[in-house]
Amino acid sequence: MLIERNAPHIQALDKMDLSKIHFINNRAGGAYMAKYNIGVDYHKRFTYFVVKSSKGVVLKNGQVINKKDHVQKFLEGFTSDSAAVLESCRNWCVMHDWLEDIVDEVVLANPYKVKAIAEAKIKTDKIDASILSDLLRADLVPRCYVAPKNVREMRNLLRERIYFVRMRTMTKNRITTIFDRYPEEKAKFKTWTDLFGKKGRVQLESINMSESDRAIVNRELDYIDSINTFIKDIETVIKENFKLSKNAQILKTIPGIGEFFSMLIDAEIGDINRFKNEKALACYAGLVPSTYSSGGTTHHGRLIKHSNKLLRWAFIEAIIPAIRSDEKLRFEYDLLRSRMNWNKAKAAMGRKLLTIAFHCLKKQQKYKKLNRLELEEYKLRRAA
Repeated sequence: MLIERNAPHIQALDKMDLSKIHFINNRAGGAYMAKYNIGVDYHKRFTYFVVKSSKGVVLKNGQVINKKDHVQKFLEGFTSDSAAVLESCRNWCVMHDWLEDIVDEVVLANPYKVKAIAEAKIKTDKIDASILSDLLRADLVPRCYVAPKNVREMRNLLRERIYFVRMRTMTKNRITTIFDRYPEEKAKFKTWTDLFGKKGRVQLESINMSESDRAIVNRELDYIDSINTFIKDIETVIKENFKLSKNAQILKTIPGIGEFFSMLIDAEIGDINRFKNEKALACYAGLVPSTYSSGGTTHHGRLIKHSNKLLRWAFIEAIIPAIRSDEKLRFEYDLLRSRMNWNKAKAAMGRKLLTIAFHCLKKQQKYKKLNRLELEEYKLRRAA
């Protein structure tokens, strides 16, 4: 159902005196009790602000260029006993950090759950900011977790490494495609090593090919060398931070999770205490199936889309090395494969690894492998 601006419940939200409403539970600390409620519609070059009183009266609104001094000047006189709300969007952290220095409280809203904006037929910057301000007054904003600045910086560094590795893989695939055009040249070598190792580079240089293909390959090999330099620089910083991160060192004890994945999982989770149980973390990571239930019939579909894709990718990628190095996890995987296909088994094992990581972080304990006797007892219990 689409929610229009003139819908009755939206009109009621505008008119009601929220200062007379008593809320029993407010975990956020009372943003709706603020004297000034600021709705923020953030864009690349400008931002639209709507400032409302606790009773919903519009005190000031307008469009501001994205500069901190402009924002501060616009909100002058409304910074004491104030709260602001903006949606989690591209580069939201810029405006969020500015507002933290200007107003008393900043709330980050989940854009997928703010349906009064996302599904409105009449949608303008002014309406978006106004509705956000109303939702803030009513304490109805679906909040997003805001990681500390140092955690956000580590996330950016880890994601940059992922980007460079993917670009390197794409470039290697392009070079491999070129050399597949010369099967007779490749047949001259009895053994074919890694194309991009030391021996592989020698073989690449000795193959006869057209001048245009040779020029392409040389350029892309130089590009790979540059990427390798960037990756090494990033990994040096990651290793230094790994030594200082207790959570990452705990995660590294879990089979399949190395130094990079331990840092990535720790950064993407942030504060583990914000998840009340492993099910909440699995939902955040997208390792739960979508569910459709109607008329007594329930159907489980693919994994949910709106989730932390990097966290899900990390746990899925860790499965193969995990089952190779831990017999208990291998036993669990074999049981899953006996009743489901390979993809579903991987998703289920990813969920198990996530559960292990959750309990290790909650208890601040390292993962302990079972010895031979404990493993046999575990298998007997499962068989029973």
